[in-house]
Amino acid sequence: MTHALDLLQRVWGYPNFRGDQHAIVDQVIGGGDAVVLMPTGGGKSLCYQVPALARPGTGVVISPLIALMHDQVDALDQLGVRAAYLNSTLDPERRREVEQAYLAGELDLLYLAPERLQATVPLLQRGKIALFAIDEAHCVSQWGHDFRPDYLQLGVLGELWPEVPRIALTATATLQTRSEIVERLGLHDAARFVSSFDRPNIQYRIVPKDRARDALLKFIKQEHAGDAGIVYCLSRKSVEQTAEYLRDRGIEALPYHAGLPAEVRAANQSRFLREDSIVMCATIAFGMGIDKPDVRFVAHLDLPKSVEGYYQETGRAGRDGEPSTAWLAYGLQDVVQLSRMIDQGEGDEFHKRQQRLHLDAMLALCETAGCRRQMLLAYFGEESAPCGNCDNCIQPPETWDGTVPAQKLLSTIVRLDRERGRSYGAGAVIDVLLGKRTDRVVQGRHDELTTFGIGNELDEAGWRSVARQLLAQRFMESVGEYGVLAVTALGAEVLAGRAPVTLRKDLERRAVRSTRRAATAAAVDELQPDQLARFEQLREWRREMAKAQGVPAYVVFNDSTLRELAVERPSTLGELAGISGVGRSKLEHYGDEVLEVLAGVG
Repeated sequence: MTHALDLLQRVWGYPNFRGDQHAIVDQVIGGGDAVVLMPTGGGKSLCYQVPALARPGTGVVISPLIALMHDQVDALDQLGVRAAYLNSTLDPERRREVEQAYLAGELDLLYLAPERLQATVPLLQRGKIALFAIDEAHCVSQWGHDFRPDYLQLGVLGELWPEVPRIALTATATLQTRSEIVERLGLHDAARFVSSFDRPNIQYRIVPKDRARDALLKFIKQEHAGDAGIVYCLSRKSVEQTAEYLRDRGIEALPYHAGLPAEVRAANQSRFLREDSIVMCATIAFGMGIDKPDVRFVAHLDLPKSVEGYYQETGRAGRDGEPSTAWLAYGLQDVVQLSRMIDQGEGDEFHKRQQRLHLDAMLALCETAGCRRQMLLAYFGEESAPCGNCDNCIQPPETWDGTVPAQKLLSTIVRLDRERGRSYGAGAVIDVLLGKRTDRVVQGRHDELTTFGIGNELDEAGWRSVARQLLAQRFMESVGEYGVLAVTALGAEVLAGRAPVTLRKDLERRAVRSTRRAATAAAVDELQPDQLARFEQLREWRREMAKAQGVPAYVVFNDSTLRELAVERPSTLGELAGISGVGRSKLEHYGDEVLEVLAGVG
C-alpha cells in the first residue's frame, strides 16, 4: 500500500485513507474484485481512482450520468490526472482524439455511459485496461428506484476481461439489491465492503403537509438563507410552480425535469453546480451523481416512493460532512396518490406488491414516534442507537389512544359501502364524521348514517391525520382509480374491539434546531477576525479561478481546505504542501497565487 498512499498524498493531497478505503484499494490493486457500499460523501471515487493510477493501463468507469462524467473529469484534470469521457456530447473529432489517447496508453481514466458499452467494446479490446469501475451499481436492480436496463449488459465485462479487476460501487442498497448486484454483474467471488449507512451530519425532519410551499419558504428563510439546496417534487408541473413561487419571494430557484429542453436543463444544472446559493426544484430525474459538496438541504414536497429512494435523494445534502437538513412535508393525499400510481402502473401483481412494500416502509418511517435515523438504518440492516439529531429525538412527539376515533372512521367507511352501495375517499368520510351537509352528503343521504356528526372531538386536520396514520398502519387502504378507502383485515380487528390503535399527535412544530445544525456556520464563525478575512479573500480568489476555467468552485479547492489555509496561513510552498487537499498539481498551478492572497491579508 506504500505506492497507493504515496499517490493519495501526492495527487490528492490527503494524508491518509479513510474507513474501508485502504482495504478496498489494496483489494483492487492486487487484482481482486470488490462490491462497495459506502454512503454519499464517503469517498467512493478514490476507491477506483487510486488503483487506476497504481495499475498499468486505463481505468474504465461506467457512469450513468453525463453531468457526473464532466464533473469528475474536470476535478481530475485539476489534479493532473489524465482523464476523459466518451458520451453523446462529443463531436466526432473530439471522440477520435479520446479514442487515440486511450489506444496510445495516454489516459489514466476513461468514463463511459452504460448505453455506449456495447459499441465501445471493440475499442476497449485494443487497449490495456487497468480495472472496470461500475458506479451507481444499484441501477442494475430491476426492483430498485433507479433501474437502468443498460446496466444488465455489464455482466459481460467479467466474461470478456476475466483477468481485469472489477469494482461495483453504490451509496444505497437493501439486502435484496446487494444480491442483485452480485448476481447480475457476476461478482460472486468479489470481496464485499459495507460501510455504515449513517450520515450523522444530516438532520432528518418530517412535518405534516399543511400549506407545504409556505412551510418550505419559512424553513429556507429561517434556517438556510443563502444556502444551496434541492427541492424534490413528484410532478413536472409542481416543479415549475414551486420554482416560480420561491423566485417570487426572493429565493434564486431553478426548475429541472425531463420535459424541459435539454439546453435549459444543462444551463440550470451548470448554474446550480457553479454558483453558491441556487435552489434546484426538480423531479427525481435530477441528482444521481451530482458531486456538489455544499448542498445544505434537501427538501421533499411529496412523499418519496421508497426508503431507498429517500435515502439516496437526501444523501445529496452535506457531502462535505458539514451539518445539513433533510426536510419532508407529508400528508394524506400523498398516500392516496402513490397508492393510485401503483394500482394503475405497469408491471404484474408481484411487481406491484413490491412497490406497496416499499411504500409501506416509507410510511412507517414518516409515522414513527421513535428515532428516524435508527429506523432508516435498520431498513438497510444496520443497528444503531437513537441519534439525538432527528426531529423525533430533539422534540419527541406525544402519542395518544386513537382506538375510538379509528373505530368511528372505519365504521363510517363500512356504513357508506353497505348502506349507500359505494366506497368513498377520505374527504367524504370526514364530512360525515364532522356532520357537514355538503351537496354530496345531502344528495347521497349520508346525513342519515348513524355516524353522521359523531366526530366533533377533532377538526378536519385532526381527522386527516387519523386517516393518514390508519393508512400507514394498514388498518385501511386506498384502492382503485379514485383512491377510495377500504377497511383491511387489521382494521376489522379494530372495529371488533380486539386491537388498540396508538396515534402520534401532529404538532405545529417550532423550528427544530440541534447543536449539529447550529454548527453549520460555526466552522466559519469560530474563525478569528483575521482568519475570517483570509477565508473570505480566498473564497473570492477561488470564485475568480473557477469562473475563468468554467468549473465549479469546489473543484479548485473545497471549503475545508480554504479554512485550513486561513487558520494555518502557510508562507512557503513547502508549508502549503502540508495542507489537506493540496496535491502536487494544485501546488504547481495555484501555489504562488494562494501564498500571494494570504500574504496580502492581515
